[in-house]
Amino acid sequence: MTRKRLQPDNPVEWLNRANSSMALAKQRSREIYSEDLCFQAQQAAEKAIKAVYISKKVVFPYIHDISQLLAALEKEGVIIPSDIKTASTLTLYAAQTRYPGLEGRVSDEKYHEALVLAERVVVWAEKTIKPSH
Repeated sequence: MTRKRLQPDNPVEWLNRANSSMALAKQRSREIYSEDLCFQAQQAAEKAIKAVYISKKVVFPYIHDISQLLAALEKEGVIIPSDIKTASTLTLYAAQTRYPGLEGRVSDEKYHEALVLAERVVVWAEKTIKPSH
């Protein structure tokens, strides 16, 4: 079942997209490189963070660097827990691992770590947004 699409200025729509990317990240099969799954995990975290920007009525920078996104959000007065800041390691999957030869193969351990980190960010974003929406 497809979710109802909301306006792009609605943080819930960004959370829906984050959850969609999270679902893609969990689609483990022989045909899918773990690097591509980690990219989807990074995308889930990035979209969730940008949902928080929207909920706070702050314009987000069009970048993929999780650390920079969180730092800029923190400057806007949003408290970023330390376990969310560790998700900055997902930035590697935004570009470098998506192309052959730039990085090595992503291990199963790193893949599972990426899932945990991304899921943590999505849950945090949902909790952060919930009081205002």
